[in-house]
Amino acid sequence: MNFIRKIVSFSPRPENEDFYIEMRNLLEFDPKNIKIYEMAFTHRSLKKVDRKGEPFNYERLEFLGDAILGSVIASYLYTKVPKGSEGYLTQMRSKIVSRDHLNELGKYLDLIRFFKSNIAQENVGENIYGNIFEALIGAIYLDKGYKCCKKFIHEKLIDPYVDIAKLEGKITSYKGLIIEWCQKQKKEYSIDTYEDTGNEPVKHFGVRISIDGELVAKGRAKSKKKAEEQASRRVYYTFQKSIDNL
Repeated sequence: MNFIRKIVSFSPRPENEDFYIEMRNLLEFDPKNIKIYEMAFTHRSLKKVDRKGEPFNYERLEFLGDAILGSVIASYLYTKVPKGSEGYLTQMRSKIVSRDHLNELGKYLDLIRFFKSNIAQENVGENIYGNIFEALIGAIYLDKGYKCCKKFIHEKLIDPYVDIAKLEGKITSYKGLIIEWCQKQKKEYSIDTYEDTGNEPVKHFGVRISIDGELVAKGRAKSKKKAEEQASRRVYYTFQKSIDNL
């Protein structure tokens, strides 16, 4: 009888047991298909394919996770803010799922430790943190379904980090805000973006923003978008009183 119990209770060790255990600790549930989670942390530079010969990387899961994340946040806001207009709810959702916000969350969860790539981490780009967080959401959805996915998003993102009152005053795009302010104030807005790599091995971009023909601020970063946001943020602080009174 004891021998039979041992046979019944025996379960085979999962493939890549160390990764399985780390995923279980992170997710706080037992993954059913660990291969899906491996895909969520695989970069296309590895050129892996599945049994059907299809590309094996995180990009399709990122697409799926982005949609699932958006739907869970939309449902939360619809219930949490019953008097919020469509425009308000859309703006709040954008703030919650902003790339900066998801990058911060991906860093906090230290998801990069699972990431596999043939490209040096510093050359993959800052957004990889948010991208693989979305890929993880997609993996959870395929493995465990919507209900489990919703629970994970609430526990890791909504409950600890979403504060409606704080989000209402959060600026998601300084560039967009400056352009809107210039349009309302009938000011001439000009932005000049150019390569500014110098002797550095990694490409950089420089940005100059002028208002009414006068140079107001400069920015420099590894991507055009970040350089533009950096310069735009400096413009914001220069004209903050006027902009905040919009």
